[in-house]
Amino acid sequence: MYPLCNLFCLGISYFCSVNIDQKYMFRAIALGKKALGSAAPNPMVGCVIVHNENIIGEGFTSAFGGPHAEVNAINSVADKSLLENATLYVTLEPCSHHGKTPPCADLIIQHKIPKVVVGLKDPNPKVAGSGIQKIQQMGAEVQVGVLAEACREHHKRFLTFQEKKRPYIILKWAQTHDGFIAPEKTSRKENPEPYWITNAYSRQLVHRWRSDEMAILIGTSTALEDNPKLDVRNWAGKAPIRVLLDRSLKVPDAYTIKNGQVKTLLLTEKEGTNRQNLCYEQLVFDDNLGRTICNTLYKNNILSVIVEGGAKTLQTFIDSGLWDEARIFKNETCFHSGIPAPKINGGSSKQLYVGNDELILLQHD
Repeated sequence: MYPLCNLFCLGISYFCSVNIDQKYMFRAIALGKKALGSAAPNPMVGCVIVHNENIIGEGFTSAFGGPHAEVNAINSVADKSLLENATLYVTLEPCSHHGKTPPCADLIIQHKIPKVVVGLKDPNPKVAGSGIQKIQQMGAEVQVGVLAEACREHHKRFLTFQEKKRPYIILKWAQTHDGFIAPEKTSRKENPEPYWITNAYSRQLVHRWRSDEMAILIGTSTALEDNPKLDVRNWAGKAPIRVLLDRSLKVPDAYTIKNGQVKTLLLTEKEGTNRQNLCYEQLVFDDNLGRTICNTLYKNNILSVIVEGGAKTLQTFIDSGLWDEARIFKNETCFHSGIPAPKINGGSSKQLYVGNDELILLQHD
């Protein structure tokens, strides 16, 4: 336990150790977080423009298809003449190619911004240093690598997609004190619906998590037993793309996941006819299923996915090593029998509490 005066000194020491470039990059990262859940599959970039140590412009990536962070930041500057003596801070290298919007590097050059501070180079082959090179060739100073580790953590979904050619994968489940994720079928109601282990606060948190990710994935048993909505009704945000593993097409069309209200990918060995918001993808369900799923989601440009069970589906990703985070709720409830929770080892962990629910956060090392 530190005395109060020591804590104060530690705080002063910390802030003194942060230089001016890091200060503004921290702000850019904070801005970029505002794009979580909306920018994907684009990266959630944050941008700050500084003149004489005053912030004159800020921006973050708009919803997919809209302007990028640099464009929004430059457009927010009231007096554009200040840009010729300003510094632009951005968490990821400005793009240099034409996509849904023009290159951000061109806009920076157009406004003659003399210094650009970049957190990370963009590993996307369409950029991969060309944005930095383009800006440098026009005479601007470019500094790369400020708060690189913090920017990597911030852009973990985008970087996993670009570098590992798969989505960022979050595993989530709830288990009882005695290690079960669902009771025996005899304990459930006749009509399929979720059997809750966690409290209402934890369930709301899960809906917030869903709004952060591009997709949510379940298996056949979860669909048949729970008939889940897989939406964000307890949180303000965008509902994720639904992904259903249904090898033999056992889930009836009347079930919620096939109602066509949200884009849904149905991964199966059978042939199916695509219709509004429902797309069939044929897979081979073998020992490489985890990798095959990842390849299919990558092909569909899905940057991140939260896997919500059941035990067999979760274990598929665990056994193949294809996971980045695991979020495990534990409750004092006991079932005494039922479906055992997945077995997972490794990774750094944190322990939190949401009311009477214990939440264990695992990071795959």
